[in-house]
Amino acid sequence: MENQTKHPLHVDESVDNDRHEHWMREAIHQAKLAEELGEVPIGAVIVRNGEIIGRGYNLRETSQDATAHAEIVAIREASIAVQSWRLLDCTLYVTLEPCPMCSGAIVQSRIPRVVYGTYDPKAGCAGTLMNLLQEPRFNHRTEVIADVLQEECAGLLTQFSRKLRGKA
Repeated sequence: MENQTKHPLHVDESVDNDRHEHWMREAIHQAKLAEELGEVPIGAVIVRNGEIIGRGYNLRETSQDATAHAEIVAIREASIAVQSWRLLDCTLYVTLEPCPMCSGAIVQSRIPRVVYGTYDPKAGCAGTLMNLLQEPRFNHRTEVIADVLQEECAGLLTQFSRKLRGKA
């Protein structure tokens, strides 16, 4: 990736930014629900035909389940809603760039578009460390739109970390 500054992917100006921001605010609401439980504030929603069909927030500590990431919870709910593991014609909005596990689940569920808020320098697999969502060797690739409400999404995580360290 040439001329990589802070992050290699940026919001495509040709898309409807207001729509992406609207749905990202829904994901942020989910992240705040996680935070209320003492979980890392990460939230996700899956939208199909202008309607949320899946919601999720981080529940790893609450459930003692390493797979209880916001994206996985939302994918499970959306799959039940449409009665299919294939989430075609859907967009997943998530406050933090998907990790390797979630990226794999996104590819496996055939979600065609992921919109995320802030990059993850430790585990991001939608362009930061690697890009599993657009890996040409896979049978499915996902459009990625990054940095939607980036400051707000990053701020949730920063504030949570400061509270944990007693610096809030």
